[in-house]
Amino acid sequence: MKIDEFDFHLPEELIAIYPRKERSSSKLLVLYRESGEIIHSSFKHLPQFLDSSFLIVYNDTRVIPARLYLKKETGGRIEILLDHPVGENRWTGIFSASKPPKVNSDLYYGKEKVFKVEKVEKNMITLRFLGEDFKSFIEKAGNVPLPPYILKRRKGVILPEDREFYQTIFAVKNGAVAAPTAGIHFDEEVWKKLKEKKIESVPVTLHVGIGTFLPVKTEEVEKHKMHSERVIITEEAAEKISMWKEKGGKVLAIGTTTVRALEGVIAKTGKLTAFEGEVDIFIYPGFKFKIVDAMITNFHLPRSTLILLVAAFAGKDKIMKAYREAIEKKYRFFSYGDAMLIL
Repeated sequence: MKIDEFDFHLPEELIAIYPRKERSSSKLLVLYRESGEIIHSSFKHLPQFLDSSFLIVYNDTRVIPARLYLKKETGGRIEILLDHPVGENRWTGIFSASKPPKVNSDLYYGKEKVFKVEKVEKNMITLRFLGEDFKSFIEKAGNVPLPPYILKRRKGVILPEDREFYQTIFAVKNGAVAAPTAGIHFDEEVWKKLKEKKIESVPVTLHVGIGTFLPVKTEEVEKHKMHSERVIITEEAAEKISMWKEKGGKVLAIGTTTVRALEGVIAKTGKLTAFEGEVDIFIYPGFKFKIVDAMITNFHLPRSTLILLVAAFAGKDKIMKAYREAIEKKYRFFSYGDAMLIL
């Protein structure tokens, strides 16, 4: 399968670089998998398309302020985007600097010595935190890890509202360095209306890493190597989701991250069960979904693993047709963009 089949022209003005004033004011494209029917609506009307046969599964990860601006021992600046922990007080990440830091050198925040450089390989770095309270440090020194295309806005400025809007209302478990953006559209009003319709929900956790931004660089889709992500599914969540399916209910996954968490654990263990560990599932057309019946997702980059995932779920031709229609109707794309409901 060629990655060129999942390419399309996206006008730059449709890339959302600012959040909407109201989360649920985003557009909602509803795509029916079997018929291919498309309905154009608003996210605030989401409850109209659902009923109590659905169990909503959402990702409760919280984005940490993982972008750091530090100084090397030489005094030169270095920008680091943390990716994920690799042991107690140790992190991997990517860096940008005029010259790479030396292994065993120290990095500073102001005059405070904060990291020891343990490994440097191309633009990847492994660091050991030298302080006592990493959580307090990152909340003080870190910046919102907005995607590169959002930082193209004027002077790459991070706005006060980014700290709020680049989190979902479900965010409680620290660990992600990118937002599970399908959840960004939910506000308390929409959530209240879903509850009024007796629609139940359950959380799982997938800590999104920087690999989510990586394009597919191989010509053949199957040769792409997927990044790994940390997943936590509690015994209570696994039991509720499994019982819901057994009694004929439908599972609605909020975002590709939730899909990867659920289907990834099944692929690794053979069934949906309590789990804590790394998952590196790669979902592309031909994949057989075991548990997800419907999903809410954003509009994704061309040639990305995410458009491959939604194409696997709804069918390549239907997804590419929906994307063409979304572009014609000026839908906003990517993290701060509009939403698609696939039923």
